[in-house]
Amino acid sequence: MPNKANSVTITNGIKITVEPEFVQEENTKEGQKNLFSYRVEIANIGDHWAKLQSRYWCIINADGEKDEVRGGGVVGYYPELKPGSTFTYTSYCPLDTEWGTMEGHFEMLKEDGTSFNAKIDRFYFINKKLIEDE
Repeated sequence: MPNKANSVTITNGIKITVEPEFVQEENTKEGQKNLFSYRVEIANIGDHWAKLQSRYWCIINADGEKDEVRGGGVVGYYPELKPGSTFTYTSYCPLDTEWGTMEGHFEMLKEDGTSFNAKIDRFYFINKKLIEDE
């Protein structure tokens, strides 16, 4: 089990910080679910404008089951980031195991019309009960 759950990654002047947090356990008709939130801060620490086009997430639960998520923007937004600006949002991820991982990238558009993938290093979802039981 990792000691640090957060992720900080810099690609082409785009710094992405992710802070996951355990929210609660839920009992559903399908079984036990663990709900996690994750706060994402996208900061343009570079010298050039960039716009977020799309997202890709790879979510892996404790059993090794993989789920891939792709889509336009983040939480309904396509943030444009001037040098020095940031965009922050919070989203959620339910897992049917007590821990899991998530990683991916944001496709970013540059001013000249080219694009690049701003990498998001792996971060960890951990049910607090696991840590307290140790």
